[in-house]
Amino acid sequence: MSIKSNEQQSVENVETVNPSIVIPEKDFFIGVKNFFASWKFKLSAVIGVVIVTLLVIFYWQHLIAVMGMKTWANHASAKPIDCMVKDTNNDEYISCTAMINEQIVPLECGTSIFNVGCRVNYGSASPSFKGLGIQSK
Repeated sequence: MSIKSNEQQSVENVETVNPSIVIPEKDFFIGVKNFFASWKFKLSAVIGVVIVTLLVIFYWQHLIAVMGMKTWANHASAKPIDCMVKDTNNDEYISCTAMINEQIVPLECGTSIFNVGCRVNYGSASPSFKGLGIQSK
């Protein structure tokens, strides 16, 4: 019993020695609630939304053109390669490329959600491809 009383005495002494020390609550949800209520989280969330919005606006034309290129390649039994990022001459088409029968096919794909699809740019196509066209099934 003397050991227990010594332990109790030492615990009491520690608690009474410095009563200004506050032991933090161990409730996880209060910490999470405080984190989401802090100004740092709110500022980070706003900055994150702004950055994502700017990236979507910048890559929007590319995303629509890639969607059109994949659709065109699927119908033409071709392998889609890639598209440029932006429309540089403001004609609402982006240059893309696909491969049919081991030949590179230059495409112009629409950048508007109302004009999803591609057309073959025969002016830039190789001479062997110009006469072939796309054969219907």
